Amino acid sequence: MPTIGVIGAGAWGTALAQVLSTNGRDVTIWAREPGVADAIGKNHENPHYLPGLPLSKNLKATSNLSEVAKKDILLLATPAQHMRSLLENLKKEIPRTKPLVICAKGIELESGLLLSQVVEEVIPEASIAVLTGPTFAHEVARGLPAAVTIATHDPKLAKKLQEALGVKHFRPYITDDVIGAQLGGAIKNVIAIACGIAYGLKLGENARAALLTRGIAEIARLAVAMGAHRETLLGMSGIGDLTLTCSSMQSRNFSLGAALGEGKNIKDILATRREVTEGVHTAKAALDLANRLGVDMPITEGVNKCLNEGASIKDALDDMLKRPFGHE
Repeated sequence: MPTIGVIGAGAWGTALAQVLSTNGRDVTIWAREPGVADAIGKNHENPHYLPGLPLSKNLKATSNLSEVAKKDILLLATPAQHMRSLLENLKKEIPRTKPLVICAKGIELESGLLLSQVVEEVIPEASIAVLTGPTFAHEVARGLPAAVTIATHDPKLAKKLQEALGVKHFRPYITDDVIGAQLGGAIKNVIAIACGIAYGLKLGENARAALLTRGIAEIARLAVAMGAHRETLLGMSGIGDLTLTCSSMQSRNFSLGAALGEGKNIKDILATRREVTEGVHTAKAALDLANRLGVDMPITEGVNKCLNEGASIKDALDDMLKRPFGHE
């Protein structure tokens, strides 16, 4: 069985390391902060990101990137906007053909690139895969059942990763639609913010259902325009992830939207959060991408106006409700 390195010790990286080490895999996790690495390696806990959850004594931790880079498979679980700088450091430490599994969800704000495209730019020869799907980190870390998508163009790598990462309660399904899997995982965070706003405004369940349904439609329009398969959005990385993230206050993006809907200020909300709420960055990046491709994404546009352009929620909502009636 190949050894596994998890790069990034936030809630999601820690959860991945926990579920794999608990199930007999040789796992080392890298934390940027030495104090976090010490807490995981010595005290078997991550009090900053998964407080109160005992971690496997088999899980090793380090703040030395060179150490974790030696592992056979690397899971990249750092925030999307930090991925490029991580890769610039990592490429000095690894063979160019090392399997790199992207476990973050987002679009690079500055370039508009998907994370797989960022990897291709920085480490062109790398074997790239994407792991995504409907997962709350604390549930995965506790060993509760979950299913994910592994997306890669390389069928041999797909099978290798399925065997290395799949365990009884963590079930990976394979697709070759790398673009579709990433867009579903990234833009669902934007739709979740919209659903949270509706929740905070007490607009009712009908409104949330409409946002969720029209949200998957606009994600699919962008995905098809970029060469992805519409049916990918019917799987774990699409409707599965969207349903989870748009339905629970456990979602950072949904809860941020709910706070906005209740009248709180975006800067004040973000100031209280240790972990990144990716939908804030993705809203602008996805809208820029859609505008370049001529794709209509009204929910994403409305969320971006509220988050990044200073528009009031009332005005953004009125703009959406004034849109002409259309076809499904």
